Amino acid sequence: MTKGRLEAFSDGVIAIIITIMVLEMKVPHGDRLEDLVPLVPTFFSYVLSFIYVGIYWNNHHHMLHAATAVTGAMMWANLYLLFWLSLFPFATGWMGQNHFTAAPTALYGAVLLMAAIAYLVLQQAIIRAQGHDSILKKAVGRDWKGKLSSVLYVVAILATSRATWIAQATFVLAALIWLIPDRRIEKRLAT
Repeated sequence: MTKGRLEAFSDGVIAIIITIMVLEMKVPHGDRLEDLVPLVPTFFSYVLSFIYVGIYWNNHHHMLHAATAVTGAMMWANLYLLFWLSLFPFATGWMGQNHFTAAPTALYGAVLLMAAIAYLVLQQAIIRAQGHDSILKKAVGRDWKGKLSSVLYVVAILATSRATWIAQATFVLAALIWLIPDRRIEKRLAT
């Protein structure tokens, strides 16, 4: 399999995930702006998840661009990542519809954590296939962003038992870390 085919398949799955997430926002039964107020938590959870899915899509693209070939291990690792990303619509909808209560927020954090772990598994599968002198290995280095994100998700999950707003702020912080353009792979590809 070519990396282009793997990327195209992943892009399709990610597009479906985004589509399913937006369908969780039900149209209100009314024509006044006030009728939209109950949808605010669902909308905010959708925006956060849309940003996360966008971050994964962007970084997945760069990571596959750095690969020179596709192995069976990479294909399975990619499916593992897509599995966890496919749970975003459920976790997003449950959290938003329940106004960020503890259990849905903790589940959302668990899905984020497992997606982060799956991304690291795919990253390692690519590095193993390409070798430790690969572009990807040189680009990610010690991967402080990936490790910090996982720690933040664990902190957020634990925080849900005390105050869900702390968990939500932690999710936003982790997203902001990745929103700052990560040019490590681009720089390595350019050299």
